[in-house]
Amino acid sequence: MCGIVGVFNLTGESFSLNNLKKMAETIAHRGPDGEGYYVRDNIALAHKRLAILDTSDKGSQPMISHNKEWVIVFNGCIYNYLELKQELRSLGHTFHSTTDTEVITEGLAEYGVSFFERLNGMFAIGAWNTETKTLYLSRDRFGVKPLYYWFNGKTIVFSSEIKAIIAHPSFQVRLNKKSLNEYFTFQNLFSYRTFFEGVTLLPQANTVTISAKSDGVYHHSWWDYDFSQPDESMTFQDAVDETQRLFHQAVTRQMIADVPVGSYLSGGMDSGSIVAVASQHVDRLSTFTCGFDMSEVTGVEANYDERRDAELIANHFKTEHFEQVINAGDLSWSLPKVVNHLEDLRVGMSYPNYYISRLASKFVKVCLQGTGGDELFGGYPWRYYKVFDSLSQQQFFDQYYSFWQRLVPDADKGQLFVKDMYQHIDIEEPRQIFERVFTFNKKLKYDTPQDHIQNSLYFESKTFLHGLLLVGDKLAMANGLEERFPFLDNDLVNFAQKIPVKHKLGNLTAEIKKLDENIINKKKAYSQYSDGKNVLRKAMSGYIPEQIINRQKQGFSAPDESWYRGENANYIKKLLLEEHTISTDYISRDYINKIVHEHLDKKINHRLLIWSFMNFEHWCRRFLF
Repeated sequence: MCGIVGVFNLTGESFSLNNLKKMAETIAHRGPDGEGYYVRDNIALAHKRLAILDTSDKGSQPMISHNKEWVIVFNGCIYNYLELKQELRSLGHTFHSTTDTEVITEGLAEYGVSFFERLNGMFAIGAWNTETKTLYLSRDRFGVKPLYYWFNGKTIVFSSEIKAIIAHPSFQVRLNKKSLNEYFTFQNLFSYRTFFEGVTLLPQANTVTISAKSDGVYHHSWWDYDFSQPDESMTFQDAVDETQRLFHQAVTRQMIADVPVGSYLSGGMDSGSIVAVASQHVDRLSTFTCGFDMSEVTGVEANYDERRDAELIANHFKTEHFEQVINAGDLSWSLPKVVNHLEDLRVGMSYPNYYISRLASKFVKVCLQGTGGDELFGGYPWRYYKVFDSLSQQQFFDQYYSFWQRLVPDADKGQLFVKDMYQHIDIEEPRQIFERVFTFNKKLKYDTPQDHIQNSLYFESKTFLHGLLLVGDKLAMANGLEERFPFLDNDLVNFAQKIPVKHKLGNLTAEIKKLDENIINKKKAYSQYSDGKNVLRKAMSGYIPEQIINRQKQGFSAPDESWYRGENANYIKKLLLEEHTISTDYISRDYINKIVHEHLDKKINHRLLIWSFMNFEHWCRRFLF
């Protein structure tokens, strides 16, 4: 787990070591344990190290293959590296370290860049071929580890974070207005552009090739989610048994480290199951929970604090348990720091992630996370009802797009943006981006309710999950902490995609039919439906207490609806409604004022949109001025 930086001048011009060090220093938080540099002619590579496997100097990067053909910088962890190492040894390769990095260098020497496709783990890799003078950039299947690049036709610059690209002497920061339109539609970016004009996020499961002989950046997409071919002959018990076996294998694989490993513990089934297995491998496993001060919280948010359930699990498995309690005032202190590390704004309220990773980093270097279980096993049934009864591809797109306009519908964009901004965007583009997520995969079908749910699982894995992973990486690495995701193990994901919908959401058809289309608060009725993840619930029933298995799904979120109307109201008004608010160069001051007061007056819960306004304001202050 580290930070990587690279510069490749296609013109043959050299790049100074001094400038490379300045760029790498901007991401020093990702690798506090060491640094390394490789500068030869027109290629420059830098590495900031967080030492997890083989903490000796033998694990230093950039690392060169034994045949001198490959030089790599690598951020991540490869969980099947021991099996690959054994295979490479049988082919005559020798190893001087116990790192997974060396397995990558020797794998490249043996198989070339197709070796990336065999890695089970999380990774962002820059690989330089010294013979062909070609640079390859590659990113893991699921997009756990970020990798950004900027190409101006003469030079390509890449890094784990955009801050290092900004530090390149030729780069100038400009807002990508198209990204702003996309973000305020989805509270996410479904394309691979960023908020920074010219900077691209390398798509997951992609390898790009750049050489001095080429005139561009060439992408090769080598893997994609595929929920479209379920094994309908699979029995429910078969699904339960294999899920249980593969989950145990995945957690065990991801325990590998030469430093302390702990686990987040939310009080829910996913993290509780991880703790159940992980505690078998570590005496007094360290676990970490984030709770909230509920003294002035009312309504549904009064149930947001998960500490009691987390304590139950911690006591059951005798973990060494730590808790972080966040109060309303913690938002204003943390938000500038959060935006600085996020750089490229994504998904919802993430400042609790910053606090919990900061807590965990004081005790461990690696922390297991439960992210991925919902997307793979059908954990959001209230979302699927939106498209369950679609009769065609077009109707599916219409219904689902309406749901995923999380912030501002296209019809209101004229009110949202100032006139000059509105004239520079294409109001139809977010819908086009949304549909391309589906049309990218030619295997998707739109004939049955099961097809629509499989397509929803595909979409959320590609977009929503990807956003969660990016946020998780940035805020954990801000504190020098490596997060790992047992649910995102290649073997477990491959199997989960084959499980029929009827096993994940066994009662969905019957329950949907029972609901009266004309009832008041229909959306609320659907959203309270708790079916989902049936296979996973049954598989985990042997691991954790039954009351946790049957607990209703709850996201990891602070009670911001209440806090925004209480202690944080003045902070919000000072940040968004005063004359010095910078983001009003792009966002209508009148619209912000309307949204804030509708929330404060308890007319509409605008917590998602207010969060996004605050994030964008801090983004402008940090990166534009």
